[in-house]
Amino acid sequence: MASIMTNASALTALQSLNATQKNLDTTQARISTGYRVSQASDNAAYWSIATTMRSDNQAMSTVSDALGLGASKVDTAYTGMSSAIDTINQIQQKLTASYGQTDASKEKTQTEIKALQDQLKAYADGATFSGTNMLSVNSGTATAAADVKIVSAFNRDATGAVSISTIDVNVESIKLYEAGTTAGTVKGILDADRVGATGAIVATAQNPTLGAAAAAGDTYSVASLKIFDSATGKGASDSQISEMMNVVDTALKAMTTAATKLGAAKSSIDLQKTFTQSLMDSIDRGVGQLVDADMNKESTRLQALQVQQQLGVQALSIANSSSQSILSLFRG
Repeated sequence: MASIMTNASALTALQSLNATQKNLDTTQARISTGYRVSQASDNAAYWSIATTMRSDNQAMSTVSDALGLGASKVDTAYTGMSSAIDTINQIQQKLTASYGQTDASKEKTQTEIKALQDQLKAYADGATFSGTNMLSVNSGTATAAADVKIVSAFNRDATGAVSISTIDVNVESIKLYEAGTTAGTVKGILDADRVGATGAIVATAQNPTLGAAAAAGDTYSVASLKIFDSATGKGASDSQISEMMNVVDTALKAMTTAATKLGAAKSSIDLQKTFTQSLMDSIDRGVGQLVDADMNKESTRLQALQVQQQLGVQALSIANSSSQSILSLFRG
C-alpha cells in the first residue's frame, strides 16, 4: 500500500541506520581508547574487577619501591658489618702479637688497638641509610632496639580485605653499639661487657687490674679493652690477654652470625622484589585480557560498519524518494 502519511520503508531504513551508527560509535570509541571496557556501562563486572586490580597494582608498585629502599638499608648495614669484622680480625692479631711482650711494646700496641676501636665506631656510626642505622642505635626508653620493618607485600584475600606483609630485621641481635642507658637495655656486640673466661655478656662490669693475674669474673668490652694502662704504666698480664682474645673471638662469632642474618634478609628482599614485579606483570596481562580491545578485530569491524552506514544512508534515501512516485499517479 502506498501512503503519504506513513513511510514504512523509511522508518525501517532509519532504524537500521541508527543501529549501525550506534555500533560505529562503539567501535570508534574502542579504537580511540584502546579499551573494550573503558567505563562501567560497557561491562560493570569486568570494569569493577579491572579497577580493583589496577588499584592493587599501584599499591604493589609502592611495595616494590619500599623493597628497593629496604634492600639499600640492609646492604648498608651489611657493608658496615663486613668492614667491622675485618677490623676485629686485626684487633685479634694485635692481641696475639702482644702476648709475652714487654709493657713498652704493649703501650705501642695499645695505640694501634685504640685506632682500630675508633675505626669500628666510625663504621657503625656511618652505616646509615635514609635515617636508619642498625649497627649503632639508641633504644631510648625502650629496653630493646625496635625491629626494622620492610614492607614486602600487599595482599587482598577472598573477602576483599587488604593487609601488608613485612620482612623484619631484628636489630637487637645485630647491633654493635647501644647508646641507651635504660635499665634492662642490653648493650651491643662490641660495647657489651663480657666475662673474660666465657665471653658471655653480663649487666654489671668487673674491671680487671692490669698487670695482675686474671681474676674470676673479670669483664672486658671490645669497644674499650686495654692491654696497657697509661695511668698506672702497667700492661695486661698474659692471662688477661688470653681472656681478651676470648672476648674478641666471641664477639667475632656474634658479628659473623649478625652478618649472616643481614645477608639472609637481603636475599629475601631480592626474591620478594622479583616476585612482586612478576606479579604486577601478571596482573597487567590479566586486566588486559578483560578490558583491552582487539585492534585487529575492531579495525575489520570498523570497515564493515562504514560500508553498512553508507548502504543505510543509500537505503534511507531510496525510501524517502518513494513518496515522490505517488505524484505520478495524479498527473494527467
